[in-house]
Formats: sequence, C-alpha cells, structure tokens
Amino acid sequence: MDEQVRAAALRLGDRNEAARLAALALEQPLAWIFAHGDEPLDPRLIHRFAEMVDRRAQGVPFAYIAGRCEFFGRDFSVSPAVLIPRPETEHLVEWSLELPLPDDARILDVGTGSGCIILSLAAERPNWHCTATDISKAALAVAAINRERLQLPQVRLLHGSLLEPLDETGFDLIVSNPPYVAAGDPHLEQGDVRFEPEIALTAGPNGLELIGTLMAQARYKLAPGGWLLIEHGYDQAAAVCRLMRDHGYESIESRRDLAGIERVTGGTKPAC
Repeated sequence: MDEQVRAAALRLGDRNEAARLAALALEQPLAWIFAHGDEPLDPRLIHRFAEMVDRRAQGVPFAYIAGRCEFFGRDFSVSPAVLIPRPETEHLVEWSLELPLPDDARILDVGTGSGCIILSLAAERPNWHCTATDISKAALAVAAINRERLQLPQVRLLHGSLLEPLDETGFDLIVSNPPYVAAGDPHLEQGDVRFEPEIALTAGPNGLELIGTLMAQARYKLAPGGWLLIEHGYDQAAAVCRLMRDHGYESIESRRDLAGIERVTGGTKPAC
C-alpha cells in the first residue's frame, strides 16, 4: 500500500490526506496505514482506494467521500444533500448552551440540514424540547439518520420552509445557519462549496433575503424574552445587526469565531 499512498500523495499534493483515504478504503485506523504499508492487500481494496483518490482529485469533499464529518465531538452522517458541518458553526451551539434558558426549554433549529446543530443541543441538554425544520426532504432524511445514530428520538423533524411548518409558538431559542451567500458570489465556484447544495447556500442578491424573513417569522414564534441566534457570512455582521434592530429585537450582539471573524449574531424578543 505504501506505493499507492505515495502516488496518491503526489496527485493530491497532501500525504496525510492520501493516508486518510487509504484508512477509509481499508476500514483501518490511520496509524495502521503507516505501520502496515508493506503488507499485501486485496486488489478490490486497492481499487476502492483508487476510486476515492479519483473523486478527491476531482474536488469532491473528503466528508462526502467518507459519508461523515465530526461536529461538536460527535460523528454525523453527511451526503451531497446537506452542507458539511464546519467548525465555525460550533460557536452557534456553544452560545446556545451558555444562555440562561429553562431546564425544559423549547428549541427550534431552522434549516437543519444534517441536524448537527439541533442534535448536538439535544445531546448536551436532554431535557430540552427540540424541533428542526428544513425545506429539503433529502436533507431531513440525513438528519433522521443522525437522530437514530445518536439515539435522540425525541427531536422532531418537520418538512417545510423556515418556520412555516409550525403552528405553535413560545420557543425559548431559535437557531439557524441559513443560506447567506449572495447569488453569483465567486466563492460558489471554489473548493468544497462547488459540491454542496445551492439551496442551502444562496439567498438573493446580497445573501440576506432569507435572514430577514427568518427574523420576521421568529418574532411571532419566540416566547417573550426568547433568543434568536443566526450564523452568517464573514462580512455580514453589521447588516444582520441592523436587520435585527429593524425587526424589533433587543440585546443584539455578535460573536467572533477562532479567526476573529464576527460569525454569529443574536438578539432577544422584547419581554413585553
């Protein structure tokens, strides 16, 4: 296998990624690849590895090849039907867990995708009543797989646009990583984003169209004093804060990610 890994490393420009693909193809720990690289292998496994290298060389994200991605300390199934969970989204979960919410808080995740946000919250706070929505049935199918894998059957998954599937009100917290990339943004043609679902990425000419709609709908669904937390683009914090003020939210602030970028903005519905 050493020879195949070296060839893949040259092709991909990354020996560690080549070794990770080999570990995936052989269903072995990464350390095994380095320790047993000279052992003879089943030709079918070598062929499987070659197919994975071909896909990665074409730009297919590693997470889609693996079918999983780590988020907040847990493995989540992913597919091209959902966004790949990213480290910056963990700040949305961390902020949610810091809030002084009731022990039996009612939580809503809008546009759940893989379910990584709402399922992480449900796992960390078992007494919370958690619901998630998504306009994509294919995305909800992935979220349902993750719900089963993590043994969190209490999390409701509802199909529909934004908050439209919900009749009830009184949520203590609404979270969302909505589409926020402007249509036509050149970043859509770069890196992993090329392979991710456009419906989960783009929202109008400036990327803020769905965020504004979400804020308006959330005002009717939140309990008095309830929180709305939204992930957004690297340069959208000021605009999102303005939109929150325009929609009557209070205690508005933005949180920075590890790169120092304002990545999540939140505010509260007036208490009265």
